[in-house]
Amino acid sequence: MSAASCLLTEDQFLCSICLDVFTDPVTIPCGHNFCQTCITKHWNTNVPCQCPNCKQVFYTRPELRVNTFISEMAAQFRQSAQQKASSSSEQQVAKPGEVPCDVCTGTKLKALKSCLVCLASYCETHLEPHLTASRLKRHQLIDPVENLEGRMCTKHDKLLELFCKTDQTCVCMLCTVLDHKAHDVVPLKEEYEDKKAELRKTEAEIQQLIQERRLKIQEIKRSVELSKEDADREIAGGVQVFIALMENVERSQAELIDTIREKQRKTEKQAEGFIQELEQEISELKKRSSELEQLSRSEDHLHLLQSLPSLNAAPPTKDWTEVSVRPPSYEGTVVRAVNQLEETLSKQMKKLFEAKLKRVQQYAVAVTLDPDTANPRLILSDDGKQVKHGDVKKNLPDNPERFDTCVNVLAKQSFSSGRFYYEVQVKGKIDWDLGVARESINRKGKITLSPQKGYWTICLRNENEYSAFAGPAVRLSLKSQPETVGVFVDYEEGLVSFYDANAAALIYSFTGCCFTEKLYPFFCPSLNYGGKNSAPLIIAPVSHSE
Repeated sequence: MSAASCLLTEDQFLCSICLDVFTDPVTIPCGHNFCQTCITKHWNTNVPCQCPNCKQVFYTRPELRVNTFISEMAAQFRQSAQQKASSSSEQQVAKPGEVPCDVCTGTKLKALKSCLVCLASYCETHLEPHLTASRLKRHQLIDPVENLEGRMCTKHDKLLELFCKTDQTCVCMLCTVLDHKAHDVVPLKEEYEDKKAELRKTEAEIQQLIQERRLKIQEIKRSVELSKEDADREIAGGVQVFIALMENVERSQAELIDTIREKQRKTEKQAEGFIQELEQEISELKKRSSELEQLSRSEDHLHLLQSLPSLNAAPPTKDWTEVSVRPPSYEGTVVRAVNQLEETLSKQMKKLFEAKLKRVQQYAVAVTLDPDTANPRLILSDDGKQVKHGDVKKNLPDNPERFDTCVNVLAKQSFSSGRFYYEVQVKGKIDWDLGVARESINRKGKITLSPQKGYWTICLRNENEYSAFAGPAVRLSLKSQPETVGVFVDYEEGLVSFYDANAAALIYSFTGCCFTEKLYPFFCPSLNYGGKNSAPLIIAPVSHSE
């Protein structure tokens, strides 16, 4: 019975009324089958009784009995259909973009593998023979792909299973003996492994580039954060200085006004005293004048003569001839106030430069002199930290890096980005040049120091004449002679600043510079001048100012 049921179709077990698999099937006299419930309900609503399929009329309602044979067949079919549906539900239906099974009819299931021999793709069910049959086990299975025909040689209709390294193309076996004879041919898998290794290497390089760029992003963000911190600190310091300056200006102004007004008040008080005395004397004089006028009108001879002596005596008065009120002198009051304010401003500026110097000293770098660049008349210390002029010219190779005429020397270290700072002791010297120079400077013959020639330097001449070689030279006015000069460079900002490290004062700044090459610290101890300028230039350790 089970074998027979496999020959029956689904339609033979469907009730034509409910269109579902039979439940308690009954056979009516005309031979057609229906669910017992379905035909009963149909006849209850339709008189006379007739077959829903052939329309045969039964004038006497037939007695209905369940057909046990069909009932058993329907139950088996229902169970088989459920198992089939369950199996189909476990396998996924091929979605758009997925490779479908080439064997499935009706609903196409998703292929699990493709066979390079059969040139077909199979779902789990139809893949079974390739996994069990010994003949099919030898076939090459790969992950499901579309267009398997594209894996065949279009010229020889053979599988593309080799790779021609010479022509960088996939070929079949016949290609190697015909069109690609004597070419470097390897199995497809071997080239696949090589290319895959290259891809892994390329992927690793890409990942490295990604990581480097992520680190660069972090570096840039950190730079922005540091820049913001510097800006906030600079603003806070600047605001503090200007607040102090404004307070000092306002205080000096108030003191100036109070001083002038106090002088004016003293003058007014003195004048009020004089006026009060004068008004008192005028009052006394008026009183005497009135008495004299009244006595002059008297007709009593005796009274006039007796009273006249006492009235003739002049009332006590002051000699006002030399008395005067002189306006106070304000000469120098404003000047003294401004000088006092200037002194206060100088103190504030000193504090400002001390803070500035402390910040740039954070970028201190180690610098040593490069003997390969030193003029033959220069004497360098063994540690490369001191240089002075000697009277004897040493026999040294005239390499391209060496200064042959001017007594100059560069540092070994170069800088092409960021900030750096170093200090040079110039104590005891009457002549020197200091600064930075770009890599491509001219080092032979007479040299002109200027930014246009690649030098950013300051100098001392004749003991107390300081200048900046800004092209033309700028004369510098310094309050004191520096004993240690600090040199600070901000490459990206285009800034070269010189400081009096001991006085914490700015000497000079080159601004708006455009650096495109390496920069080297530059030193010129100048000539010996018979021993007057024998003190060396000394690269000093940076002592951070407090």
